[in-house]
Amino acid sequence: MRLTTIAAGVIACLAAGASTSQATALTYKLEPGEKACFYTDTTRDNEKVAFYFAVQSGGSFDVDYTVEGPGNKVILKGEKERQGDFVFTGQRTGEYSFCFDNEMSTFSEKLIDFEISTEHETRSAQLPSKQGTSPEQTSILEESIFKISSQLSTISRNQKYFRTRENRNFSTVNSTEKRIVNFSLIQIALIVCMGALQVFVVRFFFQGARKGYV
Repeated sequence: MRLTTIAAGVIACLAAGASTSQATALTYKLEPGEKACFYTDTTRDNEKVAFYFAVQSGGSFDVDYTVEGPGNKVILKGEKERQGDFVFTGQRTGEYSFCFDNEMSTFSEKLIDFEISTEHETRSAQLPSKQGTSPEQTSILEESIFKISSQLSTISRNQKYFRTRENRNFSTVNSTEKRIVNFSLIQIALIVCMGALQVFVVRFFFQGARKGYV
């Protein structure tokens, strides 16, 4: 009973002093030659900004990306990247842009999963004291809760990774099936053309032989 009371006190304290966060998770189809940008605002200086993306299908599963802060300051930039997972500190309050560029591709569209989140951490400096609760006990429980939170974050990232792998493998299988079907149709068309050509050649020789006989 005492342990439950301690845990409730720690959780209540963490909830009161927990970090305020905003997250946006989207799936976007980037057309060939298209550049798409998405924006988020920070309300305080030195907010943590997390940015994750993964190309699920299309071409070689790669895309160019650029992250810019207030004043068009380039924070992150990459070319022909398949996925990325970044956390940086937004030192200035304002608008941050996250752009994906598919101008390198002339015919292949890209399906991109991405997530943008901002977080301002305000960890409580002092936990509420309960009768019979020692500071060592509350500190251990607090660290355990943060450890569990970190492990849940790791599990979430692993799930994203495996989902990306599954989507890419599925896209590769579909592309391979389409190529096999197209190759089979071309092969059938060539066989039909060769048969028609053989019939034409045989008829041509027989007609020439009849004329020579007459």
